Amino acid sequence: MTNESRYAVHADLNVMVPTRDGTRLATDVYRPADPDTRQPVDEPRPVILDRTPYDKTGGRTRHGEWYASRGYVIAIQDVRGRFDSEGEFDIHVNEAEDGADTVEWLAERNYCDGQVATLGTSYGAWVQSALATQDPDGLAGMFVNMGAANGREKTFRHNGAFEQRWLSWAFTLGAGFAHESLADPDVQQTFADVDFREVLRDGPVERGETALAELPAYEEWAFDIMETGSASDDRWRNPGVNFERYYDESADVPTVYAGGWYDSYTGATCDSFVGLADRKDADHYLLLGPWTHLARLPGGHDHSEQLLFPPLTWEHPTAGDLAFGENATRKYRETRKRFFDHYLRGEDAWSDQPRVEYFLMGTGDGHRTDDGQLFHGGEWRSADEWPPAGTEMTRFYAHGDGTLSTDPPTATDSATTYEFDPDDPVPTIGGNTSSYLTYEPREESVEAYPLGDRNIVDFAGRGGYDQRTHEGTFGANEPYGPLSERDDVQVFRTPPLDEPVEIAGPIRVRVYGATDGPDTDFTAKLIDEYPASEGSPDGYALNLSDSICRGRYRGYRDEPDLLDPGTVYEFYMEPYDTANRFDAGHRIRLDVSSSNWPRFDVNHNTGGPLYGGEETRVAENTVFHEAENPTHVELPVRPTE
Repeated sequence: MTNESRYAVHADLNVMVPTRDGTRLATDVYRPADPDTRQPVDEPRPVILDRTPYDKTGGRTRHGEWYASRGYVIAIQDVRGRFDSEGEFDIHVNEAEDGADTVEWLAERNYCDGQVATLGTSYGAWVQSALATQDPDGLAGMFVNMGAANGREKTFRHNGAFEQRWLSWAFTLGAGFAHESLADPDVQQTFADVDFREVLRDGPVERGETALAELPAYEEWAFDIMETGSASDDRWRNPGVNFERYYDESADVPTVYAGGWYDSYTGATCDSFVGLADRKDADHYLLLGPWTHLARLPGGHDHSEQLLFPPLTWEHPTAGDLAFGENATRKYRETRKRFFDHYLRGEDAWSDQPRVEYFLMGTGDGHRTDDGQLFHGGEWRSADEWPPAGTEMTRFYAHGDGTLSTDPPTATDSATTYEFDPDDPVPTIGGNTSSYLTYEPREESVEAYPLGDRNIVDFAGRGGYDQRTHEGTFGANEPYGPLSERDDVQVFRTPPLDEPVEIAGPIRVRVYGATDGPDTDFTAKLIDEYPASEGSPDGYALNLSDSICRGRYRGYRDEPDLLDPGTVYEFYMEPYDTANRFDAGHRIRLDVSSSNWPRFDVNHNTGGPLYGGEETRVAENTVFHEAENPTHVELPVRPTE
């Protein structure tokens, strides 16, 4: 019987796997079975482990039965404190030890041949990197799709600011599936009635003043993440939250780091590959497409892990308002299976996979598709390293006349000042986000229409969009129009390009700025500016990547250090890696401002609490573009093919 032969499937449900502290984790184990007798095949095989906070029963048809029918044993586990598992949930804190204990327990089962590999996306990617820090016996490979590297620098928090998608997660996917919510219909109804858009509008949230007060443990870790920024805090040193800190002792096993250019973990995906690929002896791979979070590796109608969200169709692969064409698709299950077949079964199934495979966006002609989306297009490229060999990190400098150029500024006194009002932040329009979620209001009770079956509304967008507000833009006020027309957005753009410019790799921005108070933020956004066309008569400002720097944590410092008013500082930012062709006639654009809401929390400019507080002040912020203080963006420019 070949590996592709379809076995019957035998399932042992709610197997309670013990951990070192005695907490038991509910695990469904799917095994290949004889098609005639329906009894498990009596032959040790590789085991694939998937750990999730989103209910292991959702993985039954997603991949439990799929892999078992193809000859693998697959174990799908509820993480601690979720659904059928025992214990208390504290986001990511226990995942390193719990995951390692599970790997070693599975490796000792008589149905396992001693090899345990892992898979998972988002939270399911975090838990893989977490258990790898413990280097458990039996771990044989990992397919880490869209996960973190350092929760303080580029996930929960971002260069000092708080990523508010995690507050959204606390109110929706976190609280909605807590033990207490599942056990008490009244508590679940409380969260079903929350409109997170109103939470944001009324924010910042306060302890005891929102629905989170119904779940004190969830409220505690949410505020812990929002209010704690110092690297010395135990949370940011935990191996389940900060994997970078444990790279040297992490398991040396074949690993794929996969993600998307518009994923919320793009920077971390690249950081993990760069940090481990040459540090370890085992093969490591990087795979990046033009996808958003939860799109995973789409292909045709294979929605193998479309959990909790409405089904996506990938007949015309998209990210936000962008279309890329069928060339952008990739079948996720088959991609993972080729990797497992190669490293767990010794088959020649992955030998032609390049070490780095990435999708270069921007080779399309910008026409509007039948669905009204901008055809940005793209094509696959391969490389042996990241960024690819031959990449030249090239500085594009801001100038006082609003231009962006490879020529450094020569002016001795050149700066632009604007007012940043925390009560009127720049609205988020797409980008590298997971989602800002709220449940679609319904009249039915939770008993009649369970929380997990309700539609989830993503109201701030994921992916690429024209950076222009309209009536439906969350947080926007009249008059609507291009963000570039706001007084608090400073725009620097090249002249129309005479020939295409290709980039692939990390983005670095240094804003030389000053403020008139003790703290403020600076933001940066890289934009591919399309010229006017029949499909886009006003042009199209396509966001590629963005970042933020909170003044008190500038330079990724471990501890806060407030600003001296009027002093010029370097605000260093790392917008997430990308790969894009700026076509001839387009402009490369850098937008600098001080807010990007609700993607990030808004700095009150007072130097007060890191999160919250009632007092706000309008800051007078200055961006310098002079010889001594040359604000610039550094781009990974590639030879044009």
